[in-house]
Amino acid sequence: MRRVGLYLLAGLAAAVIALPLLLMLMNSFKGVAEAQQGFLSLPREPSLAAWQLAWQKLSGSFGISLMLAVPAVLLSALLAALNGFVLCKVRFRGERWVGLLLVLAFFLPIKVYLLPLAITMARLGLDRSLGLLIAIHVIYSLPLALFFRNHFLAFPDELLQAARLDGAGFWRLLWRVVLPLSRPIFVVVLILQFTTIWNEYLFGLVFGPEDARPITAALAQLSAQTETGARAYPLEMAAALLAAAPTLVVYLLAGRHFTRGLVAGAVKG
Repeated sequence: MRRVGLYLLAGLAAAVIALPLLLMLMNSFKGVAEAQQGFLSLPREPSLAAWQLAWQKLSGSFGISLMLAVPAVLLSALLAALNGFVLCKVRFRGERWVGLLLVLAFFLPIKVYLLPLAITMARLGLDRSLGLLIAIHVIYSLPLALFFRNHFLAFPDELLQAARLDGAGFWRLLWRVVLPLSRPIFVVVLILQFTTIWNEYLFGLVFGPEDARPITAALAQLSAQTETGARAYPLEMAAALLAAAPTLVVYLLAGRHFTRGLVAGAVKG
């Protein structure tokens, strides 16, 4: 009975979570008039018109988001692994203060960084560009070093010392020994960073170029345009699903590795 109750509770939770997604999917295949008449009903005459129009409006921003997310995710994950290894295995003056600052930065909301970053970029004379946006995301991801630091705490010092006796320097030790043994937590950081950067809105709106907005900023602009007249609910639903598709695919393909990485990090940390 206990197992049956757990299954029923899990099924109920899954249904509550999946309900908004199912409603969006149903209404994305409706016409504008049909969606306004009944939001909870199934489409009487399913159509792909909203999906085609959404792709026409968001295809450019979709590519821009890929060009932003891929290098930013890889660079931030590698930098976090490097910083985490240094914080864990290298002793230097002020290391505790650096760790405390990273913990504090990890919990600060993104809005806190907007004004200082905007003032700094203006004084440095840096124009809004895709490269600047990538650099900002990499800098903002520095607190991810805490994930790697907690993971590296379980590494035996004898293993690292043996590698040093074999002639491995700092960088060779990091690439040949540390990173290959850190694949679970590395996958976790990659998934978290891809989700964060892909869905991030404020940085793309403030620091992204006007003619190359990420998909979240383009989606917000599309919703603002539809508010001037009759709300095109099917278009908005289809556009939102298109914007969310890459993160859904990533979790479906790598969700098992994500769970394993979290569990491994929790046990080792």
